[in-house]
Amino acid sequence: MTSLKDEVDALRRIPLFANVSPQKLKLLAFTSERMSFEPGQELFHQGDIGDAAYVIIAGSAEILVDTPDGQLAVAEVSENDFIGEIAILCEVPRTATVRAVNRLETLKIMKEHFLRMVAEFPEMAVEIMRELANRLHRTTMELTEARQHRRNGT
Repeated sequence: MTSLKDEVDALRRIPLFANVSPQKLKLLAFTSERMSFEPGQELFHQGDIGDAAYVIIAGSAEILVDTPDGQLAVAEVSENDFIGEIAILCEVPRTATVRAVNRLETLKIMKEHFLRMVAEFPEMAVEIMRELANRLHRTTMELTEARQHRRNGT
C-alpha cells in the first residue's frame, strides 16, 4: 500500500509541481485518486469530456489518435509524465485515447483541484505553457519530416 508521502514524492518529480510547497502537494495528493490500469485498458478515450489529468507513477501507456484507417499510435508516456491536461485546460474533448501498455499506476487529479493549483501558483502556468510549447514543437518537427518523406516518395 502506498502512502500519502509516496504520492507527494511522485508529484514533486513532475516539473509542473516541482516548486509547489509540500503542504499544497500533500493537499493535492490527498484529493487525488490512486488508480491502476491493466495492459490494454483505457484511461480515457478520444472525444470524451476531460474531467481529470493523470500523473504516471509506474508503467507506460500509448497515446492513440483516430484516423480514417483506424487508431494510430503517436507517442508513449511513462513514469513521471503528466497527461490529460489539454482537455481540462482548453475545455475541449479528449484529443487522443490513452491505453496502458503494461500495468500502469497513476494519480488521477480532478479538473477543479488542478485548476485551483494553477490559480494559486502562477509559476505552474508557466511550466504548463513550456510543456505544451515543447509538445507543439515536437509535433511540428514530426509533421515536417512526414511531409518531406511524402514529397520524396520515401
